[in-house]
Amino acid sequence: MRVLVGADVGGTKVAIRVEAPDGTVRSDVRLPSTGWEAAPVEYAARWLLDRVASVLPAGDEVAALGVGAQGCDTQEHCGRLRAALEALAVPATVVNDAALLVPAAGLEHGIGVIAGTGSIAVGARADGTVLFAGGWGWVLGDEGSAPAIVREAVRAVLADHDRGRPDDGLLTALLDHYGVAGAPGLARAVNDSPTPATWGPAAPAVFDAAAAGSALAAGVVDTAAAALAALVGTLRARGAAGGTVVAAGGVLTGQPLLAGLLRDRLAAAHPDLTLRLLDAPPVAGATALARARLAAP
Repeated sequence: MRVLVGADVGGTKVAIRVEAPDGTVRSDVRLPSTGWEAAPVEYAARWLLDRVASVLPAGDEVAALGVGAQGCDTQEHCGRLRAALEALAVPATVVNDAALLVPAAGLEHGIGVIAGTGSIAVGARADGTVLFAGGWGWVLGDEGSAPAIVREAVRAVLADHDRGRPDDGLLTALLDHYGVAGAPGLARAVNDSPTPATWGPAAPAVFDAAAAGSALAAGVVDTAAAALAALVGTLRARGAAGGTVVAAGGVLTGQPLLAGLLRDRLAAAHPDLTLRLLDAPPVAGATALARARLAAP
């Protein structure tokens, strides 16, 4: 059977969905995204097709492939990866993974915002020109992502420690997470292994501290929401079309405090916009892209 395949490649996993022409889901699998690199595109194309082949039902043939991938952060890069896939005889459409959110929500226009392992906002002008904001990596930015929230929380508690201020609960929450004693121990714990895998999992401790009354933690979360809202504002200023912001990523969908603060920020700055938490897997947007690619002349 000739099938439509969608792939959503994130920082920790790749979701692959295989659909029959009538929309019946034939395979829906999540695999680790170990080894994923968006460049060079020839490597990325082979990596993708190897994963697709591993989950494709016996006898099925890929009629078209839709891909949303972390690391495809410019329209030109997406085009080069699409060309690399088509050079391997697979008709394809390639976008950044955040650009899957709008089609996954069943919309033609809108702004997608992801806050999970990383963060980025993606939109498009009415003429189809793709626009990006953020997504510069957790060391430099990725505000609102799990590692960045922990980065800012640790900076905040260490700054308060230097000022001689008493702990309002955030320091204790982070110390408990890392199993260390005192601010110097926390600094060592995060500096000795400065990776998203070490930092990101501590994000729930920040939200728990905020819920328990830590003003420092609440400020970190509010700052994250402000940064995500600013990404949306940046895209609107550049002409992004649509009246809906579609949000996804484990931090936004799993932490109501952040989502609520983002909604408030958007309502104040852009009252014509609606925030919608995506209730379908983003990979559904990838299969929608594959269907559109198959229908294209």
